[in-house]
Amino acid sequence: MSRRSSGLVGVWAEAQRQQQRQREAQQRAVVQQQRQQRAYERDLARMQREQQTAYRQGRDADARQRTQELEEQVAALARLLADGCGAAPFRVAALTRAEEVAPFEPGQLARPVVMPDPAQYQAQGGWTAGRRAQAQQEAQARYQHDWQAAQAAEAHRVQQLAAYRAQYDAWAAGQLAEVRTHNAGLAQLVDALRAGEPGAAVDYFSAALYASGAWPEGFPRQVSAAFDRGARQLVLDWELPGVEVVPEVKSVRYVASSDTEKESARPVTQRRALYRDALAQCMLLVLREVFAADEYGCLESVVLNGFVDDVDPATGRRAEIFLATVSVPRAAFGQLNLGQVSAVDCLVEALRGQLSARPDQRTAVRPARRPADVGTGVVSHGGGEEPDLFTMDPIEFEGLVAELFRARGMQALTTQRSNDGGVDVEALDPDPISGGRIIVQVKRYRNTVPPTAVRDLYGTVQGAGANKGVLVTTSGFGPGSYGFAEGKPLTLVSGAELVDLLHQHGLRGRLGAGSGGSASSAGAAGSSGSAEGSVPARRPAAEPSSEDFNLLGMTWTGAVSLDVCALVCRGARVLAEDHFVFFNNPENPGSSVRMVPGVGGDRAAVRVVFDALPAAADRLVLVAAVDPEANPAGDLGGFTSAAICLRDAAGLELDRLPVSDGRPGETALVLGSFRRRAGGDWDFVPGGKGYRGGLGELVGEYGVVVA
Repeated sequence: MSRRSSGLVGVWAEAQRQQQRQREAQQRAVVQQQRQQRAYERDLARMQREQQTAYRQGRDADARQRTQELEEQVAALARLLADGCGAAPFRVAALTRAEEVAPFEPGQLARPVVMPDPAQYQAQGGWTAGRRAQAQQEAQARYQHDWQAAQAAEAHRVQQLAAYRAQYDAWAAGQLAEVRTHNAGLAQLVDALRAGEPGAAVDYFSAALYASGAWPEGFPRQVSAAFDRGARQLVLDWELPGVEVVPEVKSVRYVASSDTEKESARPVTQRRALYRDALAQCMLLVLREVFAADEYGCLESVVLNGFVDDVDPATGRRAEIFLATVSVPRAAFGQLNLGQVSAVDCLVEALRGQLSARPDQRTAVRPARRPADVGTGVVSHGGGEEPDLFTMDPIEFEGLVAELFRARGMQALTTQRSNDGGVDVEALDPDPISGGRIIVQVKRYRNTVPPTAVRDLYGTVQGAGANKGVLVTTSGFGPGSYGFAEGKPLTLVSGAELVDLLHQHGLRGRLGAGSGGSASSAGAAGSSGSAEGSVPARRPAAEPSSEDFNLLGMTWTGAVSLDVCALVCRGARVLAEDHFVFFNNPENPGSSVRMVPGVGGDRAAVRVVFDALPAAADRLVLVAAVDPEANPAGDLGGFTSAAICLRDAAGLELDRLPVSDGRPGETALVLGSFRRRAGGDWDFVPGGKGYRGGLGELVGEYGVVVA
């Protein structure tokens, strides 16, 4: 007899099978999760290796770029004489102005007002004779009204045109008179040169040296001169460059193991040899410029003394230390082939001159003859007699800028002092392709020009319909100004560039007490003063401008809370611990770097006055670290889509610089660094190196000791 199942065993068996299937599914899920975790770790490790490789390649490329810049600087010194000999000699004809002025251009005033056409005033509508007559009268009335208005407008145009023509004729007559007076003065100078007048000789040959384009940027142009009429001998004291023109560093190498840049010093003997050669080239180049400019045969010989303005080791006070001297007859100099000579051998052996054996140590030589030793009746002319652009009359300063544009082959005139619409000089470039109308603003400032002035100039250029705008200043511009001007028809001319341009075209001007003060030194002075007002007193150079600065704002996605910090460094070492700017030290000495609240959606920000950073600093490093109080267990895994927003003083975004995302397990990250280039500009180099030990480990590599 068969036994019937109650069904409990079947239910139990099915339950066991379900549990077994669940355990197998869970096991498969664990295995799959482990595989995915291993794949993620492999991808993460590969990404970290790639990022680290890219970071090291960037650092290595930066080091090689710095080495290349050093080599190019030395190469430029080596070919100084050869390049200078290729320049055209100075001639009086280069200073002669053409007797022409800008043509009369009345613009819209030249177009007569269009009179109304009677044919356009026909009667409209009317089904009856009375209505048609009324419509005819209305049309005639409209015509009479418009005709009278057009007649009045035409009479006003003719009156304005006559007034404008009279104004132009007066201006043109003044311009022609000025040109003729200038050319007559040049003719008198030539007559005086031929007669051997000392004053004319000193002025002419000093102008030839100032106008020379052979001197690299930053080389001094200071001269004192006298002319011995009886001996037909020109005696010159010429300022030579300091030893800093030869780089102290020979090469830069990136050391990946320590993530640092190692600078190799140039051997002392090599630097001394390069400096002596550069001094000898400068002496020969001065002689070449003077003899080549002597188109009227004034000179029989030249005595040249080269000095540096430096601290005298014997007295400890600043003085003119003479490092070279030579007396050269014209006949002896004419036999030289300067393009092939060894500069030191030529100066010392062929010309029997003297050159300091250790110019880097300011070992002096005795000058053969000084300008002050020339006898009675001889005129001396010093480089310090150049007009100081800071103290020049405002109208004369604007006139000098207009003169510079005319010397460059353009037509230029200064505007009236009132209602000039922000225009100080108007110039017309006759070039049919790149020329056109140019609006020029002149800012005689001692401190850095704020970016607002550049924006105002752009608005003036657009409003006037000009082709280009030029802003000329006696100081300098910050990164915000250059960032705004980029890609726009704007040219910014700093004080140092202005002095160089004046000298290139035979015009005279200096910045302050020196012969060629730089915009960087002037830019750290007191509050701004325009050309219309007086120049304010200087303030300590360490105090940055309150107007010209940049905001470096940080943006990122994710909920991680970060501390953004900055380090003012030379190489990979912070200048001093007080140049580590963070929450407990919100600004560095001099306040060129300061922590500020973010603007425009930035979650953190650093205020930087790049022009006021210490001269010893060559980079500004930005870093970020997890805030240990807000996120005690957090890391940088949520730090993504990060960027540095470069803003001007008004908060306007100038550029957006992407930075590396954070990585899990790391709590501090180098965002990037701004690095000073040889020309004074700052370039951004992305970072990417992360640290698991937080901010303390990061700043420790830069020489900051964390207690």
